[in-house]
Amino acid sequence: MTATVSRPEARAADAPPSAGFTSAEIGRDDRSLRRFLHGLPGVDEAGLERRSAALAARDVTGPARRDAIDLVVSMVDLTSLEGADTPARVRALCAQARRPDPASLATAAPVPPVAAVCIYPDLAAVAADVLRDSPVRVAAVSTAFPSGRSSLAVKLADTALALDGGATEIDMVIDRGAWLSGRYGQVHDEIVAVRELVQGRAHLKVILETGELAGCDDVRRVAWLALLAGADMVKTSTGKISPAATLPVVAVLLQAVRDWARLTGERRGVKAAGGIRTAADAIRHLVAVREIAGPAWLTPDLFRFGASSLLDDLLRRRRALAA
Repeated sequence: MTATVSRPEARAADAPPSAGFTSAEIGRDDRSLRRFLHGLPGVDEAGLERRSAALAARDVTGPARRDAIDLVVSMVDLTSLEGADTPARVRALCAQARRPDPASLATAAPVPPVAAVCIYPDLAAVAADVLRDSPVRVAAVSTAFPSGRSSLAVKLADTALALDGGATEIDMVIDRGAWLSGRYGQVHDEIVAVRELVQGRAHLKVILETGELAGCDDVRRVAWLALLAGADMVKTSTGKISPAATLPVVAVLLQAVRDWARLTGERRGVKAAGGIRTAADAIRHLVAVREIAGPAWLTPDLFRFGASSLLDDLLRRRRALAA
């Protein structure tokens, strides 16, 4: 994939790069990628915290609150990534994904289906069978989830297993050890290799495991690396470590996709995964999406919540509004 990006020198503190040369011209080696990524504008972390706190203080009230809850439901990747997962458990998860609140189907405003189920690759075929003729997508984690530590051949085989089972979305995790060691070229090339394998078959989300990164500057850099390599979405975390999807980190990812769209005309998405358990917290993220990336990102195609328990709270709050 070739995308127009910029020379990183001499930019304002929070200005996006200006168009100047292509990703191919940046180079894929560690030195070239380091030069570009470390030339991105630094994140004003104090300012980011203040803005995140201001956004978190805002709310959606009145009749619009039910609409906001339904929008969140439609953005959920209903997730089960446990060693004890079984075909029966995945079938039950898929049934819930299709009809989150069966009782609401008899009303004038039924609860919408979720965006996707997110499962391990070997269970993709089970989910695809249950979700046939459904709008719910099958997302499978891959590339040696959750560590990302294996050979590229194994990572591609892992991804192929999911695709062959019917996955329409792939949530790949980067090799965080490679990133933290400064092997940017390796991380970039592995994303490119997975991108080439899934091209035309599935949507690619790239998990950054932001809780292991040194700070928001590092979050911005790895997000841009994933976008350069072809990620359709950048995703906060595996959900296996804490912190995961904090509002400031999600804000940095939203800035990255916003700036990418301004430069290239291509809209890429964000998935906030890990730690979002309540309707109130999810709605705060919707406010951030609207204010940072823009209203165009308020769609399941461009923003997702990776969650297991969030859906239960969303349904409780929705029923309370109807009472």
